[in-house]
Amino acid sequence: MTKTVNATRIDWGKKLDDALWAYHTTFKTRNETAGTSRVTELHELEEFRFHAFENARLYKEKMKMIHDKHILDRNFKPEDLVLLYNLRLRFFPGKLKSRWSGPFRVVQVFSSGAVEIESEDGTNKFTVNGQRLKHYLGMVEEKGDKVVITLEEP
Repeated sequence: MTKTVNATRIDWGKKLDDALWAYHTTFKTRNETAGTSRVTELHELEEFRFHAFENARLYKEKMKMIHDKHILDRNFKPEDLVLLYNLRLRFFPGKLKSRWSGPFRVVQVFSSGAVEIESEDGTNKFTVNGQRLKHYLGMVEEKGDKVVITLEEP
């Protein structure tokens, strides 16, 4: 009211009706409740954020568990036969072309995850990352005595 009245306050009586009308038509709340309702809204917002973060954490844990379930544990021992993933072959398209080279024989396994391998004939020895290897599950050909089976017709 003091902002709308002149400095001399002569027209104070004329503005009183407008001030009373504004007072009667406004929504009346106590000053204390306005502050507490705002604080309550802030607490509800904080609680909503907490639930959102908790749901995101639970979702991430669930996705990590599903992902880790599909990871195979690769434990290599010396004298194991392994296949080496050849990075250069992935640039040449071919649906049926194998991207694995080998088999190679494991010589030594390091604690850092690196594996020293050699070719089957023992000529080439090199160290590779253990993530680029997988166990060779094929048949092992023995290069010793051969057994010949002759079939007779009945």
